[in-house]
Amino acid sequence: MSDDVHLIAPSSTVGESAYQRIRADIVFGRLPPGKKLKLERLKASYGASISTLRETLNRLHSERLVVAEGQKGFEVAPVSIANLREIAALRQLLECRALEQSFRAGDMEWEGRVVAAHHRLARMEERMAQGDRSRTEEWKRYDWQFHQALISACGSKMLIDNHAAVFDKYLRYQMIALSYRGDIAANEHAELLEFALKRDAVRACEVLTRHVAGGVEHALATGTIS
Repeated sequence: MSDDVHLIAPSSTVGESAYQRIRADIVFGRLPPGKKLKLERLKASYGASISTLRETLNRLHSERLVVAEGQKGFEVAPVSIANLREIAALRQLLECRALEQSFRAGDMEWEGRVVAAHHRLARMEERMAQGDRSRTEEWKRYDWQFHQALISACGSKMLIDNHAAVFDKYLRYQMIALSYRGDIAANEHAELLEFALKRDAVRACEVLTRHVAGGVEHALATGTIS
């Protein structure tokens, strides 16, 4: 992943660009659950050929972000309460494991990344707390960057990649619900920073578990997911 969320990383090919743009539009909710993905319309919007788009949608289908409807084509994957809870539990499992490894191996450069990422996130959370919702996607990118920085020293690319895929699915639910928990989430991020610098993985995992569970319940309370 890049510093700006892996799902919109720079690309050198038309096919990869189309994949990243469609994927980002799904994760950030611009393409909502159940949206029919007509190839001709996608061709006009994303500037890729029909064959390239078909390959892209099959790739997204393998990630369970898109559903194939047999001869009817493709649509954005639906959402459900059960699926959200499953994704959240998997995120807790992967991220706690990665935190433990990262805290053991992290050096001064890692600490610097964590502190810098938290600083950006905290400033954006201050804006959100003041009622500014105009930069929601930027806020979630900073949120991603902080959590990614925390686990970035874990030493396992496979763990980081799997966590990233699960994080994006969790993020999609947050964007659908437009869920912001205010000071509660901001304080949990501050605790994660504190325990990271203290290398206290046990306390950090307790906070992370509470953080994700709270995000789930807050999202469900909006009534936008059923």
